[in-house]
Amino acid sequence: MKYNPNEIEAKWQKYWADHQTFAAENNSEKPKHYVLDMFPYPSGAGLHVGHPLGYIASDVYSRFKRHQGFNVLHPMGYDSFGLPAEQYAIQTGQRPEDTTRVNIDGGTDKEGKEIAGYRKQLDKIGFSFDWSREVRTSNPDYYKHTQWIFIQLFNSWYCKKQGKAFNIETLVQVFSEEGNILIEAVCDDNVAIFTADEWNSYSDDQKEKILLQYRMTYLAETEVNWCPGLGTVLANDEIVNGVSERGGYPVIRKKMTQWSMRISAYAERLLQGLNDIDWSESIKESQRNWIGKSVGALVKFQVSGFKSQNVVPSDATSNVKPETDFIEVFTTRPDTIFGVTFMTLAPEHDLVAKITTAEQKAAVEAYIEKTAKRSERERMADVKTISGVFTGAYAEHPFTKEPIPVWIGDYVLAGYGTGAVMAVPCGDERDYAFANFFKGQNGMPEIKNIFANVDISEAAYGSKDNVEIANSDFLNGLNYKTATKAVIQELEKIGQGAGKTNYRLRDAVFSRQRYWGEPFPVYYVNGLPKMIDTQHLPIILPEVEKYLPTEDGLPPLGNAAVWAWDTKQNKVVNTDLVDHVTIFPLELNTMPGWAGSSWYWMRYMDAHNENEFAGKEALAYWESVDLYIGGSEHATGHLLYSRFWNKFLKDKGFAPTEEPFKKLINQGMILGTSAFVYRIEGTNSFISKNKIGDHKVQPIHADVSMVNSSDELDIEKFKAWREDYAEAEFITDENGKYIVGREVEKMSKSKYNVVTPDDICNEYGADTLRLYEMFLGPLEQAKPWNTAGISGVFGFLKKLWRLYVDENNGLIVNDNEPTKDNLKSLHKTIKKVAEDIENFSFNTSVSQFMICVNELSAQNCHSRAILEPLAIVISSYAPHIAEELWSLLGHNTSISTVAFPVFEAKHLVESSKEYPVSFNGKMRFTIELPLDLTAAQIEEIIMKDERTLRQLDGKTPNKVIIVPGKIINLVG
Repeated sequence: MKYNPNEIEAKWQKYWADHQTFAAENNSEKPKHYVLDMFPYPSGAGLHVGHPLGYIASDVYSRFKRHQGFNVLHPMGYDSFGLPAEQYAIQTGQRPEDTTRVNIDGGTDKEGKEIAGYRKQLDKIGFSFDWSREVRTSNPDYYKHTQWIFIQLFNSWYCKKQGKAFNIETLVQVFSEEGNILIEAVCDDNVAIFTADEWNSYSDDQKEKILLQYRMTYLAETEVNWCPGLGTVLANDEIVNGVSERGGYPVIRKKMTQWSMRISAYAERLLQGLNDIDWSESIKESQRNWIGKSVGALVKFQVSGFKSQNVVPSDATSNVKPETDFIEVFTTRPDTIFGVTFMTLAPEHDLVAKITTAEQKAAVEAYIEKTAKRSERERMADVKTISGVFTGAYAEHPFTKEPIPVWIGDYVLAGYGTGAVMAVPCGDERDYAFANFFKGQNGMPEIKNIFANVDISEAAYGSKDNVEIANSDFLNGLNYKTATKAVIQELEKIGQGAGKTNYRLRDAVFSRQRYWGEPFPVYYVNGLPKMIDTQHLPIILPEVEKYLPTEDGLPPLGNAAVWAWDTKQNKVVNTDLVDHVTIFPLELNTMPGWAGSSWYWMRYMDAHNENEFAGKEALAYWESVDLYIGGSEHATGHLLYSRFWNKFLKDKGFAPTEEPFKKLINQGMILGTSAFVYRIEGTNSFISKNKIGDHKVQPIHADVSMVNSSDELDIEKFKAWREDYAEAEFITDENGKYIVGREVEKMSKSKYNVVTPDDICNEYGADTLRLYEMFLGPLEQAKPWNTAGISGVFGFLKKLWRLYVDENNGLIVNDNEPTKDNLKSLHKTIKKVAEDIENFSFNTSVSQFMICVNELSAQNCHSRAILEPLAIVISSYAPHIAEELWSLLGHNTSISTVAFPVFEAKHLVESSKEYPVSFNGKMRFTIELPLDLTAAQIEEIIMKDERTLRQLDGKTPNKVIIVPGKIINLVG
């Protein structure tokens, strides 16, 4: 009986599905363990071998936890709303819901393209997902709860004093009794003060406008990344090098009325919460930097209505003006206020148009237009380019009353801080470079030096240490801390500043001008938003004829024939029935892609609850995710938004914990090996890599399926691949072969270097794929894919099979007493694998399996006492073959919940040693290894150990000294 992976795997996948083997219980007596993967966006391209890496790791861990006696929740679903499906619909004339469904379930799309389907691909790899809890964020029965959460946010405000969100009705009550003068709330800037009597005299519309300034989700005019080519707003992470990631269209900055969420209210809690979760330091640091806490002062500089003793432009010299404007600046160095040489506003700052002089208007407007074409990310990243324009206006220094020239510059962003900078070139490198670049021009004074005994002729002095303030009036002679305190006191006295803690974190724009997203449960009365009662949810996405914006620029929902809210019938009706009496227009924007993914882990806890997003009992039982595995690219997007929504739901009494994900692991990327052909520039001739010489060539990706293991291109396949290559000429080597170039890079359909898991599973089986992906290297590191290594893992599984089964005689397991060596091989494997899984060192477990099977084969071991526990130990990694062997051993139930074997140290006492591992003679860690390993085997294990990799930090040691039983030392 041969090892036949395809037959075995199909059998056990059917068994698991039929018996609901991995369905979790909500009220089990077992301890719970919740293991979650970041759910995928289901594209038509399907999975490549890089996608399952994290899923395989989480599956190994989930299966291991079941063996340990846990009730494991390991669910899967689909983040199925988003821009790619909408763009594909626009290009092909298909409905996004149709293509999304086919991408998940498989089938043939409208264009006749065969789609494998994510579900079938995932099933083929043998994951132990609880599919009974599957969610799809684009299903109405899911997004009705997303709409419900939006309504909760709308009906809430954030109290600074108590540090949590409350129902908006509590705020209304305070307003009616006390006004807003004593309210400590997170709200819009410059909210007008009113008394209780004034509040009670306001009309309903006036009250609604005021409440919008306090609500957790609100409408506001916001600077956004507008992509005309896609007809929508894009998030920063959807823009690459100033163009849209999807399609490569130009992106400009534009002001639009958008829904936003006050994530900034939770800035301090988001920051402090990082101390309580087991995440990598790099992800925590990314979030800390994104939140950007800084302590300093808010300073107000008057820009009009003051009398200056200095010579300033004619339009700024009048004694008193009818209104006074101020530039507000947040600074972490208020001690340097006497060193302010100029001010810089973001080009989008509200005051720019108001204060710019007639002489400077043309230059300022041209600069603003140029800046609008650059994304915020591009502007932040570009630290080399210096550009700016003088507005012609001046601000007044709060203490000296001297005029300070006001510039605009694209290094200042309207959405960060106040959108204004008080430039102190003597203490800041960027200000120093700016001042020197525009030195001698109108509006750029000499740099002021306010540091005693410091030379700033060559560079700024940015340190806070050993600072003695000079040329600064009442601050002279003070150090940084004392001067800071003194400045803040004086600013507060004159009413032009105060101490302040600031955060870089901005409120999140929550509107998208797209079709394929969650509809807002919002209609408009007199231009003000009203929430649809939750009992009438979901508000289902309507059908539209086309998914582009309307002719007058409205979002795609502006094309919907049935998209108005009837307040009498409480249902969506024809748009042309809007009368603004009982029938009102619905919101035309949709929610962003991160809406549905910001709470989905809670839906898995109680996926079939029709009335609530999750019931209290289910939430209380599962609490939060114990292990979350996913990509680090979501650090400042999904992971931050999820924490925000979880904290909000905790405030409102729904979520049971403050943090959603206890432990987070970011899997590394599996890289593809791309193939390149070389076209001679200006021709349709392709030259072999070995012949390039002095030719100027353009490298072009070729599909790796057209290239063999010797890097030889199948020229005829390449010519038939695309029409423009059909007549191409090929300059080959003397032997007539065309050799391609190779490069390791991100595995991607666009780079034609994709290897599909389906092909690997069909040829070698899913267990081989699972073991090989875990064997490639440490989970959190990037590693290149090399299909050639698959055969070795497949050979290992065949060798494992032969311990149990003979091709001619069937099962050969016996009841012989195990030898000492048999027990030693088994128990060092039990110990190693249990430790590795708990430490997420999956690659070294696979090495141990290979060592164990080699040893048992050499020992001619077929003892049931050894092979039964071995099947259990390996089943987390290779579940199909383990199930089959367990069945052949006479068991009639799944191996998946059998108790993990207990390690007995007595079997290893005399056969292993705890080695000190030294680097250049200094011991850094210890590792216990069998004494019978050769130096080569020890070296292989040590070089793959994560602790070694951390110590080497990418370097290769000059020498590895190993004396079995004594020392391990890596030199150089």
